[in-house]
Amino acid sequence: MNYQTDVCIIGAGPGGALLAYLLAKQNISTILIERSDKLGKEFRGEHLNEDGEKILKKHHIFEEIESLGLLRMSRVEYWKDGHIFKTIESELGHAGIHVPQQHLLQSITNKAGHCSHYKLLLGTKVTELIKNAHGHYIGIKAIQKDGKDITIQSKLIIGADGRHSAVRKLAHIKNEIRHHGYDLLWAKIPAPEKWKPTIRFTVVNNQQMALFTQTGGFIQIGWNIKKGSYTSLKKQSVQPFLDQLILAFPQLKESIEQTLSSWKDFILLSVYSSHCDTWVKNGLAIIGDAAHTMTPTGAYGMNASIMDADVLSQILPKLLSQGSLEAGKLKVFEDARRKIVEDLQAQQVVTEDSFMEKFTNSLKIEKENLPLFRIQ
Repeated sequence: MNYQTDVCIIGAGPGGALLAYLLAKQNISTILIERSDKLGKEFRGEHLNEDGEKILKKHHIFEEIESLGLLRMSRVEYWKDGHIFKTIESELGHAGIHVPQQHLLQSITNKAGHCSHYKLLLGTKVTELIKNAHGHYIGIKAIQKDGKDITIQSKLIIGADGRHSAVRKLAHIKNEIRHHGYDLLWAKIPAPEKWKPTIRFTVVNNQQMALFTQTGGFIQIGWNIKKGSYTSLKKQSVQPFLDQLILAFPQLKESIEQTLSSWKDFILLSVYSSHCDTWVKNGLAIIGDAAHTMTPTGAYGMNASIMDADVLSQILPKLLSQGSLEAGKLKVFEDARRKIVEDLQAQQVVTEDSFMEKFTNSLKIEKENLPLFRIQ
């Protein structure tokens, strides 16, 4: 089966889905393909910050997400041995918003579905990028879940397919990986009654642990472990760690005992950030984690992808109308976003490297009964 379109976007995560909608509503024919046969697969980076919130409100998507369900974090708390010792209240009205990816993608695709220039193909895996005689990318080949081969001829290919991007690999874009010295274990447990929607930080085994309240009455646990240590860790009993978790947050004892019983109840995330030598080639661009994987620190990843989509959606209409989709023209997008992203990645490193020192200093301040600072 053959298709022809202005833009073909690979990857229907937050950035790819948003970009497809923003282009289609500008009457730019857009095909969005997704390897999974459904949207909204489980996703752990689901926190929206001020930048992401602003963009979704700008495009009148936030209201629909809110109707489906989201949760504003009231504040950030720091805990030690079952006791809170520091609270940070945000003057923004919240310290972050939990937005289930399913709600986010459903809201975007609902709007996109009303655009005649939009087409979504699920269960479709890209297998090849097509070039013309001049080395300009002009389309893709893909295979659908039922085994059917398809070809999509496209003026522009967008890789929005995440940290393991097939588009990036097929386009031979160099991707430099930076390890940050830790990996992350995720777990999800029911929240006890009267558990306030907050972000809580503590230290367990000299490693940072964070708790994020989620919609639906759940808590997401993010536990930092030493890079590469999970193989040996899972050979040991999980109980000593669970005991430490209960010591850190006694209110969670019942939820922990009912929900967590083995390492199989945790999901491992290999933590790293990445830097690509370019985000654009002739007839092709990459966005989000495909272009700049970020660590979980600060929950910037999803928001950065949303910002990429917003910026690119403003640049592409003019370039498409001019037929100017060479790398040199598409570089306008990369130039608009690269430094901002790299500054955020640098900020993540600083935050990670300084967490233990700031945590310890805050404990000392509390013991000395000195006033604590409020976030601005």
